[in-house]
Amino acid sequence: MSFCDQAVSGVANLKPYIPGMPVEELQRKYGVRNIVKLASNENPLGPPKAAIAAVALAAKEMARYPDGNGFSLKTALATKHQIAAEQITLGNGSNDILEIVARTFAEKGDEIIFSEHAFAIYGLVTQAIGATPIVTPAVNYGHDLTAMLKAITAKTKIIYIANPNNPTGTWLDPEDIKLFLEKVPEKVIVVLDEAYVEYLHTEENSIPWLQHFQNLIITRTFSKAFGLAGLRVGYSVSDPEVADLMNRVRQPFNVSHLALTAAVAALGDEAYLQQTREVNEAGMKQLIAGYEKMGLQYIPSKANFITVNVHTNALEVYDELLYEGVIVRPVANYGLPQHLRVSIGLAEENQQFLDALSGILGRG
Repeated sequence: MSFCDQAVSGVANLKPYIPGMPVEELQRKYGVRNIVKLASNENPLGPPKAAIAAVALAAKEMARYPDGNGFSLKTALATKHQIAAEQITLGNGSNDILEIVARTFAEKGDEIIFSEHAFAIYGLVTQAIGATPIVTPAVNYGHDLTAMLKAITAKTKIIYIANPNNPTGTWLDPEDIKLFLEKVPEKVIVVLDEAYVEYLHTEENSIPWLQHFQNLIITRTFSKAFGLAGLRVGYSVSDPEVADLMNRVRQPFNVSHLALTAAVAALGDEAYLQQTREVNEAGMKQLIAGYEKMGLQYIPSKANFITVNVHTNALEVYDELLYEGVIVRPVANYGLPQHLRVSIGLAEENQQFLDALSGILGRG
């Protein structure tokens, strides 16, 4: 007997999400030591010192379960965003929230809309619950809101929109999103995935929109700008009724005590967040200058990465970069076989990548 026959519809055909290669794996495989990882959109500054100190104190409580309701973090988020704690759902990273949304509001036979070149998790959670994915064509590597509106049917339950988008870094004007929300039927949930919103030069606050759109769910994460990717903590903000339903589906203790503690500390560290933006802006300029010097096209980005067209099989270039001690992200699985997504690192890390890429393309 094959257990694939016993699996829930859609699961047997799932292709697991493949994360960026860990540094340790490259060391094991190739024996490379001077490694820079620019593959997973992590903060090159490391975690905030305030979060490290908070975790050190919280470690004494590791024998106890975390606060299943996340009271302290919800309170801090509610204060920051000027909302009620009842509007918040906490997740084991924002990926967890994206899945909770699907399991709460859709099932087999329903349709879920997302864009071409959009975050892979949208398709994975859709397939896992047996729903039907409706993928709308991209425009300039980003979301086509008009096409998404036209794709809505009586079976549509959820629309996922990433702003800025991963892996392309494209960004939608807030006014365009608001006009879109006004046209979406009230019964359709719209998820606005804002994992990279803190990197915007002028952070557009979409949270007040919740007063007008009960079907809107906004997701954010501490993995990117706040430097806590290893702890896995994200959250969503929505109408209290929507949040209540999601919190019924959410697993108990889905965010650890250390993650909750670190997130509260990171949330209050404005100096760290400002430094993060400054390092990212400088690194963005450095990579763009390097791409232009090599004559490479790239997708203008509002996030902490920039996706570049290497004008050849990007997977082969990726493999050669590994031997040079540089880990980036091939994105053929997003329909971009000649592109590499490159996270922005510290200046010396960016330069190591640019030097390696220049050498590889020069040899070709």
